[in-house]
Amino acid sequence: MSSVISLRLLPALLLSLAISPAALAEQPVSEEISSAPAPLPLRELRNFTEVFERIRSAYVEEVDDTTLLEYAINGMLTSLDPHSAYLQPEAFTDLQENTSGKFGGLGIEVGMEDGLIRVVTPIDDTPAQKAGIQSGDLIVTLDGEAVMGMTLSDAIDRMRGEPGSEITLEVRRKNEKELLSFTLQRAEIKVASVRTETLSGGIGYVRITQFQEKTGPELTAAIETWTHAEEPLNGLILDLRNNPGGVLDAAVEVTDAFIDEGLIVYTEGRAANSELRFSATKQTAARDIPVVVLVNGGSASASEIVAGALQDHKRAVIVGTRSFGKGSVQSVLPITEDSAIKLTTARYFTPNGRSIQAQGIEPDIRVEQSEVKTYENRFYKESDLPGHLKNPEQDDNQASEDSQPDQDGTIGPNELLKQDFQLYEAHTLLRGVTILSPNSGKTSASRSQPEHNEDADTLARSQTAQP
Repeated sequence: MSSVISLRLLPALLLSLAISPAALAEQPVSEEISSAPAPLPLRELRNFTEVFERIRSAYVEEVDDTTLLEYAINGMLTSLDPHSAYLQPEAFTDLQENTSGKFGGLGIEVGMEDGLIRVVTPIDDTPAQKAGIQSGDLIVTLDGEAVMGMTLSDAIDRMRGEPGSEITLEVRRKNEKELLSFTLQRAEIKVASVRTETLSGGIGYVRITQFQEKTGPELTAAIETWTHAEEPLNGLILDLRNNPGGVLDAAVEVTDAFIDEGLIVYTEGRAANSELRFSATKQTAARDIPVVVLVNGGSASASEIVAGALQDHKRAVIVGTRSFGKGSVQSVLPITEDSAIKLTTARYFTPNGRSIQAQGIEPDIRVEQSEVKTYENRFYKESDLPGHLKNPEQDDNQASEDSQPDQDGTIGPNELLKQDFQLYEAHTLLRGVTILSPNSGKTSASRSQPEHNEDADTLARSQTAQP
């Protein structure tokens, strides 16, 4: 029997929202368990058949036997943990189709919480993110209909639709007394994996929205562009906030871009081949460049693998808030041609043996998100005094030029930094490192240019860490 090993944040049904393209490849999974199974509990089996017959004969509405058995299977799996699920034909088809990277939906990762739909994270540049949906929002109604009582699958089906059609969501947000209403226009979701910017002081900024098949090569290409530029790369900010995960191999490649030896992640479980180990290679794009990794409560699974590995290797400073805490491995096991079960089969661990499950990654420097506001300085300076002596090293127009914002991509008080306090703090930290050890990035670049690895381009991505 074939299967797909996955490290995903939420049940695979979440894929029907068209929000997270993760590669799906088959890899055999042993179903043999080391210990012999215990005898079947006959008393409980009699109870099951009795309940089954009572429902068939006495329930207020007639339910066919096939539906009852599907309910029983689904109940067994969903009672185990939040990530095990029964993928009936429609859900299994969605899982297979939605790995293409193009989806029609809203662009949010969701899960069930107390009967409501909880937003795990909005995906960048999607209708949900542009409308202002935030991580932690609880969806209360969909087009005026209460979600209480709906299954997760039902709610997802209602949020799906043709691109261009609209849906109105009412959400409950922490610290807000009234429900918030959002009218979203569905769209075809094409999530960019890697986005980059250059900040002031020679600081590179990389935002990884999720881990896709080409995330590793895209990150390496961005680093090479910076290291071959005339301006030295003095530091790098790796932003994994609200990144729900993705392809495990991509997380390994991203980590490998910063370390050149040692363990990255390993998994342990009961199945014979569930024990996997991933280690760094010598092909390292940014061996010595100072790195800060940004995480928050929306950083999950593959994001936590990267943050945990770089933290254990003391290769990066982790800044932000505690991550989500998704440290389990799911295997998608086909049952028939059009149905499967998604079963939790293992846990993954950081190089130092830490389990992230229900714990998350604790940042080295905790920084809550807030607004950056500039305090107006009202002190007079020497240059304000009438008749002051001019600085012989200062051009006549320099003072007026310094007071104006730059118009290129590397402005002083960058607009991105103004809007994002956690990023501002990370940038400040790296600027301090740059001042103490200038041009450290330039030295690193000259001796750590990786060779192209064709195997990385063709590697089967059977490991995934996101729905």
